[in-house]
Amino acid sequence: MATAAEPLYVARRGPVATKKRPLAKTVAKRAAPRAAPPPKQPLTHPVRQLSARDAPLVARLRAICLALPEAGERLSHGEPTWFAGKGKVFAMLDNHHHGSPHLSVWLPQPMDVQETLVGAAPARFFRPPYVGPSGWVGVVLDTKPDWAMVQQLVFDAFVHVATKKLVAQLERVT
Repeated sequence: MATAAEPLYVARRGPVATKKRPLAKTVAKRAAPRAAPPPKQPLTHPVRQLSARDAPLVARLRAICLALPEAGERLSHGEPTWFAGKGKVFAMLDNHHHGSPHLSVWLPQPMDVQETLVGAAPARFFRPPYVGPSGWVGVVLDTKPDWAMVQQLVFDAFVHVATKKLVAQLERVT
């Protein structure tokens, strides 16, 4: 039985030696520096270089996209992609991806807009692979597009995916 001078248990702090691991190894393991993280994986989609003919078109599209509040650009699937704030994609470049015959931009739109645009001008608009079933519309850029229409569609795509805060900022600017 424990006396007043002896506690019922002894609280231990710090490393504890065991039969399998002596105290010196326990302390050494904790003091050892951690290994560096593994190197970043290579891009899964190669980044295709812009042709001299396509570069001015992409520059114009980039200016339209980055004029929107808190819009950001980064690579996604090897293509320049524009995001509304830290959130969702509102425009994605298609630089002849997977052998596509044209340079285009993919924009999220409500389903009825996609159907209307593709039905009205199938040479100008198309239903892009992968995201087309969700209402996205592809706009061909390398056959002299109507840039006022492209700008309006980019604006509509931004509003379609942006948060209420970003839409409010947009309304103050316009």
